[in-house]
Amino acid sequence: MGDLETEKPLRKIAEAFKELEATINSQAQEVEVASFSHACSLVSPLFGCLGIAFKFAEMDYVAKVRDLVEASKSIDTLQSLLERDIKGNSVRKPGSHTRNLLRVRRGLDMVKILFEQILVTKGGSLKGPASKAYELALAPHHGWTIRKAVAAGMYALPIREQLFNTLNEDESSARLQMQSYVAASATVIMHVDKLFLTRGLGIDW
Repeated sequence: MGDLETEKPLRKIAEAFKELEATINSQAQEVEVASFSHACSLVSPLFGCLGIAFKFAEMDYVAKVRDLVEASKSIDTLQSLLERDIKGNSVRKPGSHTRNLLRVRRGLDMVKILFEQILVTKGGSLKGPASKAYELALAPHHGWTIRKAVAAGMYALPIREQLFNTLNEDESSARLQMQSYVAASATVIMHVDKLFLTRGLGIDW
């Protein structure tokens, strides 16, 4: 997970997603699997900081990102990753890179919603923001057992101040990095959605 004491994980996440956003907004628009999977791997420690409620989400997300990191050794861009699975008729097969990309996209969306909620709510509790983020991004794709376990784990979430301390930030610097991630990740998520939708793959499976 890296040494959170000396690192600034939020900053690294914000910077990596700003770079992806710049690529998407540039003439090239081709996002490399390597840079995408690297940025996504920086998000992994956040799930761990949220404790037991997001343990399943963390394990799932980390495994899927690891697959994309492996894929980046032989596949250049997200576009060619999807094309390869379409050609091999393996888009929806468990373990396919395309399926894993969709799962990772949901994890990014969950973190984006979590940050949005933290930015607009007062008080120390993260239960409201975390519940909302889970409910919108992940719950529709999880079975009853996982949803129940997540609901129970919400009572063990750290308080806002603890989360910021773990991430080596204070309130104002954390807010700045969160706002940066929210803006940049919105562009990245939209780009991934477009890759799926323009190929008639849908994003709700």
